[in-house]
Amino acid sequence: QEQLVESGGGLVQAGGSLRLSCAASGRTFSRYDMGWFRQAPGKEREFVAGISWSGGRTYYADSVKGRFTISRDNAKKTVYLQMNSLKPEDTAVYYCAAGPVVAGSPEQYDYWGQGTQVTVSS
Repeated sequence: QEQLVESGGGLVQAGGSLRLSCAASGRTFSRYDMGWFRQAPGKEREFVAGISWSGGRTYYADSVKGRFTISRDNAKKTVYLQMNSLKPEDTAVYYCAAGPVVAGSPEQYDYWGQGTQVTVSS
């Protein structure tokens, strides 16, 4: 069983950067594909980025492609989301999730973190 804890959120001006981290505490982290999702008030949770268990494959939503980078360090049991050129529309609670495959649907993931707030001011 995995427990996931996100960190690194905060308030940033448009054009700025943040790096989110998601630390896992279980023994099987390296077996899971990982995803980052976000949810803005009044909106559904949406896929942001995903990475395979080895780190060899990455996936991005069109809205963040070229601005966000997902990576992982299996030795540290941590997945990262580097977010550059942030826009006000990136404002949301960001969640990391672990599952058997990278998928755009939240239902495909087995474990979730509690979320970290990212607020981008204009």
